[in-house]
Amino acid sequence: MSQHLLSRRLLCVLAASAAIAGPAAQAQAQDGPPLRTAVDPTFAPQAMVKLGGGIQGFNVDLAEELGKRLRRKVEIEATEFSGLIPGLNSGKYDFLLAPVTVNPDRARALLFTEGYTETNYTFLARKGGTKLETLEGLKGKTVAVNKGSNYEGWAKENAEKYGFKYDVYGTNADAIQAVMSNRADFNLAGNTVAGWAAKQNPALQTTYTVKTGLVWAIPFRLNDKAGRDAVSNALKCMKLDGTIARLANKWYGIDPAPGSVERTVAPGHGVPGTENYDATPVKPNCA
Repeated sequence: MSQHLLSRRLLCVLAASAAIAGPAAQAQAQDGPPLRTAVDPTFAPQAMVKLGGGIQGFNVDLAEELGKRLRRKVEIEATEFSGLIPGLNSGKYDFLLAPVTVNPDRARALLFTEGYTETNYTFLARKGGTKLETLEGLKGKTVAVNKGSNYEGWAKENAEKYGFKYDVYGTNADAIQAVMSNRADFNLAGNTVAGWAAKQNPALQTTYTVKTGLVWAIPFRLNDKAGRDAVSNALKCMKLDGTIARLANKWYGIDPAPGSVERTVAPGHGVPGTENYDATPVKPNCA
């Protein structure tokens, strides 16, 4: 990598690393030392570097809300995703703000709050073009996917079954451009990424969503049950008063349906059905 590119990357990371929860969270009385967390600032719309410095996105807003409700300042560091879980386990971070998909391996090794966003696969199409109603509607169509992504894997596994062709691109932005230029009928990406793209570009629309049953949740170390439970309680209150749904509408352009994880409070702490879920019934304290 050239010195010029290294310098540019360092500037972006430094700008993002300086970001903390907003002024309202900073100005209030604090009930403890700052909470340390981290994001990968290259994953829009969850977290992205702002031109004027700092970072913005769904998860940055989520951190500001958590800071207000916990009466703690939240300090956000920007780093690559690969360094997040090692940083948490070493004690560098109190929890991870970056989206982390809850799977069996992670659920055994970490304590999770309940989910705050479903992580599904959504097809993106040209506005006014083919609107996909069922997967059978993919027959004879072309799907653009990002190389090496879960979406490429899904396309590879299902192309023959549903009779579609898929093209692989180096970035998801290139895959979206293929849809815009009529080289592909659909782009397949994460539901939040697809929603953000459609919100930013009026020539695009989201269409059929493949449900995975997976969610993003906030992870803590196994020995930090008190921290997990406090943030879990705050998330429950944010669901009950509609804050999570409002953030989804702001950043993804969607209104989460009744029964979605963005609106549904888990009975206990964690993700039901996973290891280390605490099924003890909890009444949220939202005072």
